[in-house]
Amino acid sequence: MRNQLNIFLTALMFYTRIPVKRDIGYSSENLNKATRYFPLIGLIVGGISALVFWGASFVLPSLLSVILATAATIYVTGSFHEDGFADFCDGFGGGLTPEKIITIMKDSRIGTSGAVGLLLLLSTKIFTISEIEIEKIPLVIVAAHGLSRVMPVLVIFTSNYVRDDMTSKIKPIGKKGSNADLVTAITLGAGLLFFFPWIFSISVIALLLLITFLFRKYITKKIGGYTGDCLGALQQISEVAFYLLFLILEGKI
Repeated sequence: MRNQLNIFLTALMFYTRIPVKRDIGYSSENLNKATRYFPLIGLIVGGISALVFWGASFVLPSLLSVILATAATIYVTGSFHEDGFADFCDGFGGGLTPEKIITIMKDSRIGTSGAVGLLLLLSTKIFTISEIEIEKIPLVIVAAHGLSRVMPVLVIFTSNYVRDDMTSKIKPIGKKGSNADLVTAITLGAGLLFFFPWIFSISVIALLLLITFLFRKYITKKIGGYTGDCLGALQQISEVAFYLLFLILEGKI
């Protein structure tokens, strides 16, 4: 139990800005095992966002409350996934060879493709959530954050990591662990779907699996596998897809 707590705290330390005690016994092995708790971190981040939205909605319009809730997730994660999405847009938008794509993604500066992509992503996310019935928004936010983080885990378990950690501008990323890690991640990430109508739950799982399959196929063709930026991009794309599908089906479920 103590070891699992340390693994969870490793995930919390790596994927968020939430303070963690220093004596947790960090190791690359624990970071790899921490992949199982990635969706749980999503539920925590989503919970903070939902709480901010709920509090703000008492005194502010829905749109402004969603903006504050989105800002809260960006602050808590340190723009971890948004940065990955922007780098992904720059690299795959401007690189013609695998080497060039990876080199661009390693650059800490944001380019035009990254800036435009991030603007469109955040705009779509904010305006889509704000159109959902206000009483449903907190649960939708939490569930989207949890389930969207299952998709990068699936890529980790089915693809190759293509960048040497020592050449990356970011910390080492969690890599493939045991099958138990995968099952735990899926269970944690998909658990809240039991609170949604079955037609939405089935539809969103199918949609996100399709997105993950196509995304994995694309990055494998381009660079031979995944990088941390690719995982961040997939999480963001999956999260937005969750919101869009819920809004589309909201009047039918």
